[in-house]
Parts: sequence; structure tokens; C-alpha cells
Amino acid sequence: MNSLPVVIGLLLANAVAIYLACEVFVNGVEWVGRKFRFGEKATGTILAAAGTALPESIVTFVAVVFGATAAQKEIGVGAALGGPLVLGTLAYAVVGVALMLVGPARANVAALKDPDGHLSRDQAWFLVIFVAKIGLGLVAFAIKPWLGLLFLAAYGAYFWKEMRGDEGEADHDLEPLKIAPRQANPSATLALIQTLAALAVIFVCSKLFVGQLDALGPKLGMRPQLVALLFSPVATELPEILNAVIWVRQGKTRLALCNISGAMMIQATVPSAFGILFTPWRFEGTLIAAGAVTAVAVVLLLVMFRLRRANPGLLAAMAGLYAVFGALVVGLHL
Repeated sequence: MNSLPVVIGLLLANAVAIYLACEVFVNGVEWVGRKFRFGEKATGTILAAAGTALPESIVTFVAVVFGATAAQKEIGVGAALGGPLVLGTLAYAVVGVALMLVGPARANVAALKDPDGHLSRDQAWFLVIFVAKIGLGLVAFAIKPWLGLLFLAAYGAYFWKEMRGDEGEADHDLEPLKIAPRQANPSATLALIQTLAALAVIFVCSKLFVGQLDALGPKLGMRPQLVALLFSPVATELPEILNAVIWVRQGKTRLALCNISGAMMIQATVPSAFGILFTPWRFEGTLIAAGAVTAVAVVLLLVMFRLRRANPGLLAAMAGLYAVFGALVVGLHL
């Protein structure tokens, strides 16, 4: 078993590797979007979000379908609720902090005003779906498993809406493709190779990061359940959070926001569908707390975006809701 300094060192090393891989990923996925004539919105909500959320959805699928024990299946159910909670609180908070740190010259805060109403519509869609899946977790009836198919259909409808409403190519210049820096117009094949390779590195390093995080908890005297509830979801959503930081640093705030909202829609539908289909999907205690805090966060985001009142400070304050969840979890486990 590794010592505490080794565990911390491995955590930091994997975090750096994930960040560097995200740099390569966002560069590649923008070129993929350009080559396949995706607009900026669809590049963020569909391409980038699906890429970073796909590994987590696979992990949830494996846990709920092939889990040998009820505890293993519960890991998948917890992930289906933990992901949206982290995205709706910490991910938006990171965008707010990043906008404050890059300074007024580089911060693109105009995207926070949601000029086309896209962000508020996404929050409204998410809220309806999320309330439905929480409601299903509070009741039991014979046909409930089949309702999981409706959540897959809901993401299909969202996908269709995003693609149908896409506005064409993004209007900003792209940095050269990392693996072909001297080519002004690299091929779609090269863009896909870079994006998929970066995604593979993100997936592997994220799994290693979560494993080291699980090992860190006992060394710090924390119960494994607390680590799983409080820190593991943050680790699994780290790629989306780092993507947002990179895009904000590049002045592409709209891409950062679209990536988070698109990832939230995936997390609200695809992993939940697997959980409803293959587990009893019953909530109590901490799962109800996670659902309640997520719903509050989404309502606040919906109001902010719809009233055009979102700003870096308000987004940064969303981290306070995750602190509330942490307090609830600690209280329930003491």
C-alpha cells in the first residue's frame, strides 16, 4: 500500500495529466466541429459533452448491469445523481472564478447574459427531467424499469433539438491542431485521431485519479462512504471542469457553458436510464439530499440566465451549495 506522500504525488500527477489531455481534447474537438460543420453551441453541448461524459456513462452501465452485489449497483445509482450535482454547482462556480482570474481584458462575460436563451432553455429541460427521475426514486411500481427508455428518448430529443438549431461554423479562429501544428487546414481524420487519443488519456487518468482519491480518504481518517459521496463525483467530473477552465482562458466562455449544460443533460438522462432499467432505483438519505441540492442549484441557474443576471460572482457562489451538500452528508453519517 502506498504511503500518504506517494498517494498525494500520484493524485497531483494524474490531475496534471488530465489537464494537459483536456488541452489537447478541446483543441481537437473544436477542429472536429469545424470539419463536420458543427456550430459552437453543438460543439460544446454535443461533441465535447458526449466525449467527456461517455466514459462515466459506461462506468455507470457496467456497475448497474454487471454489478454482482447491491452495493456495486448503488455505486452506479450514486454516480447518476452525483454527476449533475457537481456540474450544477462546482463546474459553474469554476467558470465564475476563472472569469474573475483571467481579468476583464480576456474574460468574455457577454455569454453569461444568454443572448439567445440557450442556457436558460437547457436548465429548464434539465429541471423537468431531473424532477421526474427524483420522483421515480421515491416510489415503487411494477412498470418503473421500462420508464428508463423514456430518459434515453429524452436525450435523443435534446440531441435532435441541438443539431437542428445549430447555427453553422463558429466565428472564431482555431489554434493549430496539436498533432499537425504546421497545417493550416488539417484533415478531419487527424482531428478525430487527436480527439479520441486525448479522450482515452482522460479516461485512464480519471480512473487512476479516482482510485488514488479512494486511497487518500482512509489515510486522512475519513470514512470510505464520505469519500465516495463527496469527492469521487468531483473527480469523475474533472474533465468537464478543466475543459471549462481552458475555454474560459481562451475567451470562449460560451463553449465552456455549453459544455457544462450539455454534460448535465447527458448525466440527467443516459446514466439514469441505465439505473432505472437495471436497479430498484429507490432513494433515501444522502441520495435525496443530493437530489434536493441539485434541484435548488438548477432553479437558481435558470432564474439567473432567464433574467440575464448571471455574472462571475454569482456563478462562483454556486460552490456554496456543494458545501451545503457536504454538511448534509457529514450530518447524516455521524
